[in-house]
Amino acid sequence: MRPDGGGRGSGLFRRVLLTGCAVLWAVLFVIALALSHRGRTALPASAVGTAGITFVLDAGHGGEDGGAVSPEGVAESGIDLEVASRIRDLLRLCGARTVMTREEDVSLGDPSLGTVRARKASDLRRRTEIVDAEEGAVLVSVHQNSLPSSPVTHGAQVFWNARPGGQELAEAIQDALNESVGIGNEKAAREIAPTIYLTAHVHAPAALVECGFLSNAAEAEKLQEAGYQKELAAAIAAGCLRYAGEGGP
Repeated sequence: MRPDGGGRGSGLFRRVLLTGCAVLWAVLFVIALALSHRGRTALPASAVGTAGITFVLDAGHGGEDGGAVSPEGVAESGIDLEVASRIRDLLRLCGARTVMTREEDVSLGDPSLGTVRARKASDLRRRTEIVDAEEGAVLVSVHQNSLPSSPVTHGAQVFWNARPGGQELAEAIQDALNESVGIGNEKAAREIAPTIYLTAHVHAPAALVECGFLSNAAEAEKLQEAGYQKELAAAIAAGCLRYAGEGGP
């Protein structure tokens, strides 16, 4: 051990301290972003109060259904899970109740079904059941976009379902994304097509978050970086808290 008391023990202490500071910074960032909104300095004191709300975090796809794929062969399902898990952790640290539709790279479909199509339909029905089983559910479904015909297109965009509160939820998340990772490439939240099974069938307000475009090589690389995933998660969590503070569903 060094005379200054260093060594393995103090090194571990420093790592723990740095990790704790990083977590604290992330939580403070989420709360600050949730409290600031288009020039307003603050929301009501209930802005981080989420009583009665369960945020159901849906990591899109999984297992045999990898979703969109980058030109380098990276499937969106793993990125979806990483971002959704980080949103969960931040919301829990802020006192919110959360439920994940999946916490592993698996399909929720019935494996006994004979075709991929049938198993995927079963997967979507199971996700719907998970959301509808939660009282006060608010669904945030995390995905990655792809538009191979326009490889320069990039940026995060949010879509709402046709349930009371869905538009407000999506717009709160979109604003938070625009104010952080989307500066200079701001987008408007839009209504999601009624053909999207999960958001059309759940009874809860829902936002489908397309975090970025895997068809854009530069953005696909960013979406795989832990640091950028944390930024996305912080903005999405902030939007969720902002929505809750403005009245929720």
